Amino acid sequence: MGKSKFSLFIITGALAGAAVSMLDKSTRSHVLDTSNRMTKQIGFYSRNPEELKLKLQNTKDKYVSIYEQFSGDAAYIKTQVQELKTLTPQVKELVSETKEAFVESKEEYKDLVKDPLVKNEPKKL
Repeated sequence: MGKSKFSLFIITGALAGAAVSMLDKSTRSHVLDTSNRMTKQIGFYSRNPEELKLKLQNTKDKYVSIYEQFSGDAAYIKTQVQELKTLTPQVKELVSETKEAFVESKEEYKDLVKDPLVKNEPKKL
């Protein structure tokens, strides 16, 4: 069996695409500017490795701080959800009792409004 040429064709296609894209002047200038900036940064950090170490440390500290903040917020939300789960049955019972109290008081008000001496029956048309 022959050797697969798939990867060879992929690489050839990528190189051909890169070469064709370089025909555009704005693409060429963008690639050139980016390459120059990267070269300068590599040169700077190769001469000043402590700067690179400090920059990486600051970036790490920032992400650790974000992670700790997120973890604290997640723990707080979890606590609040647990508290809500325990309060829900109590609130449900309170609402049920309040409803029963209103129903009972409604009946009491009806009894108070009814006067045995005065007939408050609606007139029939």
